[in-house]
Amino acid sequence: MSYVLTAQKRETAGKGAARAIRREGLVPAVVYGDKKDPVTISLSPKELWLQLHTGQTFFASTGEIQIGKEKETVICRDVQFHPVTDVPLHADFLRLGKGATITVEVPVSFINEEKSEGMKRGGVLNVVRHEIEVVCPATAIPDGIEVDLAGLEVGDSVHISAITLPKGVEPTITDRDFTICTVAAPSSGEKAAVEEEDGEGEEEATEE
Repeated sequence: MSYVLTAQKRETAGKGAARAIRREGLVPAVVYGDKKDPVTISLSPKELWLQLHTGQTFFASTGEIQIGKEKETVICRDVQFHPVTDVPLHADFLRLGKGATITVEVPVSFINEEKSEGMKRGGVLNVVRHEIEVVCPATAIPDGIEVDLAGLEVGDSVHISAITLPKGVEPTITDRDFTICTVAAPSSGEKAAVEEEDGEGEEEATEE
């Protein structure tokens, strides 16, 4: 588990009850799913903010919510913010039962840019997907998906079929071999500079 949040159970629900919770300086929330009744709770805004500051990781990680003597294994599905102040107004947590599978967006990272021949020659990495939506066991969410750029030339693309995903992890898009990134040709100015450098190299070789 990546985090633990301490919560208080709320006996009443609805907009009026939620406003009352906010006046107390807390954030109203709900835990639902796993074929059980929803549980309305209130959270410490400080604890929630600390997790929200982890960015996308928070929404792709499982955690626990301590409600009195009980613990719920959850994943955050949504946080509503005030349109002006960005203060969290409400949070939704999906309850995860034993053996549950979930759909999450996993961040993509790129390695070995310095080993891409195309990028050495001025090519530009065009990222088509910064995250990839996958279905996976709730207990085995990948931290990220790495794309190796070594050996890529200008015009080359990396598709999902080239990526080895962890066991039990499958992309939600299954009807096509979608593109993750491409190495695009340099802009006209950059291309001219590259060609000029190549030309100088050829001239030097001829003079020798």
